[in-house]
Amino acid sequence: MPQRVGRTRWRRFAAVLVPSVAACAALGIAMGQGVLAASFLISGKKFEVSADTLTARGFSSYSMLDVTRQGETVPVLVTGSRHSTISALCQSVLVEVPVLGVQTLKLTGGKKRPIEASNLFLDTTFQSAGQANFKGLDQGIAQGEITKGPINPGDRKSRFFDPNGFGQQATSVVLTDVRVTAVALTAGTFNIPGLRVQIEHGRHECF
Repeated sequence: MPQRVGRTRWRRFAAVLVPSVAACAALGIAMGQGVLAASFLISGKKFEVSADTLTARGFSSYSMLDVTRQGETVPVLVTGSRHSTISALCQSVLVEVPVLGVQTLKLTGGKKRPIEASNLFLDTTFQSAGQANFKGLDQGIAQGEITKGPINPGDRKSRFFDPNGFGQQATSVVLTDVRVTAVALTAGTFNIPGLRVQIEHGRHECF
């Protein structure tokens, strides 16, 4: 009897987590091939991203509204870069599994060699850095006038994009001790040396 219960719990566990892992793997493949759609309906689930350092060439930052499948809007600050290098990346998301409770799906990489990404966009609800060093910084530029960094093509076409809204851009920026809460991440390419994906029982978030 205990064995049967164990198998039942594992099946429930797998039924919930396998789609999440598959989605994570598919996302990585799509990023690597540069075929990820410019815009999509978000799940609304927040995840954490941390890094020791993030260096971006061609930096942009602007406000936006993302939309869930249920039609709910989520205010976000979009941070974009034409080319980024990231060291010691961690990405985590909590998954509620019936019977077993909270599980943490965690992705790490770039500890020995830095991650490289092109046309990287993070749709965030929280950002912090221990230190931020900008070059060629422009604050208060109209979002429709941003040229030093990229604007996500899907955002520019969205009815929620305000070309007169408050924007920020820079030729380059170096961030250390990065902490971000995000609802979406997209990239043209995303190359992760030393990629590791693991599932842990309980809350084991990146920060």
